[in-house]
Amino acid sequence: MVPFSFGGHDWLALTGGALFWPARRALLVADLHLEKASWFAGLGQMLPPYDTTATLADLSALAAATAAREIWCLGDSFHDVAGCERLQPGARAALRALTGSVQWTWITGNHDPHVADHCGGAVIDEALVDGLVLRHEASPRELRCELSGHFHPKLRIRVRGRQVARRCFVATGTKLILPAFGALTGGLDVTHPEIVRAVGGGAEALVPVEDRMLRFPIAA
Repeated sequence: MVPFSFGGHDWLALTGGALFWPARRALLVADLHLEKASWFAGLGQMLPPYDTTATLADLSALAAATAAREIWCLGDSFHDVAGCERLQPGARAALRALTGSVQWTWITGNHDPHVADHCGGAVIDEALVDGLVLRHEASPRELRCELSGHFHPKLRIRVRGRQVARRCFVATGTKLILPAFGALTGGLDVTHPEIVRAVGGGAEALVPVEDRMLRFPIAA
């Protein structure tokens, strides 16, 4: 866990790109993309069908380790609007166990905008929590401090002649984009014009390493 500050609040950066908000005992994750493999299977592209089970296992472990009372999912929790219907019995039971153990909130995303049944929990478009806006995609027009997902940011750098890619947060003084938490998710380079457009100038890529936060300026 790596401590840092954003929006006047203290946070802990956790494994896999999750955030823990100690003051609320809240766990925040973005872009789970549950049932992505089964969606591809429906198109004839067979992938190992373990992404949902792995993602929920990781999330369950973090919820237990932090003793979270709240879990906020910042959109694209399912890969498509029918993803919840395709859950296998074991995954459905694991998800219901999670949503039944905490105050769980699903924020809708572009992949899952109209899903009514997420196996428990409340479904909303966005939220204002203790002065912070929680939504799926960062808005360039938003002046309040905002946490979001959507872009799956990754930092790609060259270390000792080798290309290295790491999930990372993207931060400015008022915006914080979380990396994708899902086990089967790609990533968008932090220098991509869409990320720069969303957050504006002066952004940094934040990479938690052991007990410290590495910060890399992002060229606008």
